[in-house]
Amino acid sequence: MKRIIRGSILHFLSDPATSEGGSAWRYFEDGALIVENGAIACVVDHAALRPEDITGATIDDYRGKLILPGFIDVHIHYAQVDIIASYGTQLLDWLERYTFPAERKFADPTHAAEVAEFFLDELLRNGTTTAAVFPTAHKASVEAFFAAAQRRNMRMLAGKVMMDRNCPPFVRDDVASAEADNRELIARWHGRDRLSYALTPRFAPTSTPEQLALTARLFGEFPGLHLQTHLAENRDEIRWVAELFPEAASYYDVYARADLVRPRSLFAHCVHMSDGDLARMASAGGAIAFCPTSNLFVGSGLFDLRRARAAGVRVGIGTDVGGGTSYSILRTLAEAYKVLQLNGINLDAMRAFHLATLGGADALGLADRIGNFERGKEADFVVLDLAATPVLARRTAIAENIEERLFALMTLGDDRSVFATHILGEPTYVRGGAA
Repeated sequence: MKRIIRGSILHFLSDPATSEGGSAWRYFEDGALIVENGAIACVVDHAALRPEDITGATIDDYRGKLILPGFIDVHIHYAQVDIIASYGTQLLDWLERYTFPAERKFADPTHAAEVAEFFLDELLRNGTTTAAVFPTAHKASVEAFFAAAQRRNMRMLAGKVMMDRNCPPFVRDDVASAEADNRELIARWHGRDRLSYALTPRFAPTSTPEQLALTARLFGEFPGLHLQTHLAENRDEIRWVAELFPEAASYYDVYARADLVRPRSLFAHCVHMSDGDLARMASAGGAIAFCPTSNLFVGSGLFDLRRARAAGVRVGIGTDVGGGTSYSILRTLAEAYKVLQLNGINLDAMRAFHLATLGGADALGLADRIGNFERGKEADFVVLDLAATPVLARRTAIAENIEERLFALMTLGDDRSVFATHILGEPTYVRGGAA
C-alpha cells in the first residue's frame, strides 16, 4: 500500500539548540511524503515526483497545511481523565483528594476500557501519536489501555503503577503482587505490535526500598523495558523523600542507589535538581519529561531547560493530564515558552517543535522508530491548519518565514489546529469527518 501526502512538510534531523543554522531541520514548502506499507519511503519536493512514484498511490492532498511527525507526549496519566481542572491543591494534597479516589475506579475493567477509549481518541484529536502513559495499580487498567492502543495501531508505552506504602489500601500492592502482575503483563504486552512496557513505580515515597529493588531486577531481566516515574516535582515532596530515605544524598540519589537510572529511564518534572544530579542523570542515560502546564497548575515551580541542556540530559514535553490542563501539545508548548521566559530563557519555535517530535522520541529511546521522516521510520504524522481560527489565520498570513508561522502556531494553536492525524500512514482522525 502506497500513499503520497502533499503539503508543507517539516521534520527535524537533530536538536536545533546544538546544531548549526538550519541544519537541524528540513522544510518543504510544497512537499510530498511517500509512505509504503506504513513506513516512510522518502520526503521530497512535490515537483520532484516521478510518474512511477504516483502510480498506484493513494493521494492525500493537504496543500495549505503543515505536516509534522506525530506529537509525542512523554508524560500523561490516562487514569486522571476525570480529574483534569480540579480546584485548588498542590501535589501531595492533590494525590489524596483527587488522584487516589479517581484511580480506585480502575479496578473495574469496564470503567478502565471506557476511559481508555476516550483518552486515546482525545490524543488523536490533538495530534498525539505516541505517549508514555500512567495507568493505575490495577492490572485491569493496563489491560484495557494496551488493548485499546493495539486496536488503533498506536505506539504506546505504559505499565502497572507500583505503590506499596503511603497510599490508600484500594490502590496499594506489595512486592510479591507487583512482581507477579508485572511479569504477567510484560509477557502479554511488551513488544506486541507497537506496544512497550514501562515499569512504573509512582514515585519514591510510595515505594519501599524492597519494591524499588524489585523494579531494578525486572529492568535488568527483560530486554527493552522502559521505566517511568516522578522526580523532584514539589519542595514538600522532596522534604518527604529526605525523611523516608535518610541514607540518600538527594531525591535523585534514591533512584540512582536503586539502580533505576539507565537508558530508557524517564523522570517526570525534575523541577528542583542540582547541577550535580543533572550531570549524573545525563551520564547514566536518564531523560526528563518537562511538564509546564501541571507544574504551573499544581504550583510546583519552573523547570530550567537551559540547565538540563547544559548537563546533556535528553528532554521531551509532557502534558501530564490530569494535573496538566490540556491534551494539546500546542498549548503545552505555549506554556513551556512562558515558564522558560520566567527563567530568563527564550524557547524558539524550532526548538519547541523538536521537543514535541524527535526530542520526545529521543527521550523515550525510540528515535530509531519515530520522531521524524527518515526512510524506514513509522509513518505517524499530524496535519496542522494554520488558519484554524481567525486570529491564527490573520497572524500566520503576515508571517515572513516558517519560523514565524510556527511560533504563532505554538502560541495561538490548540486542538482546533489539528486537521488530521495519521497512524502508519492511515488517517485515524480527520477534523469534521470520519477517518
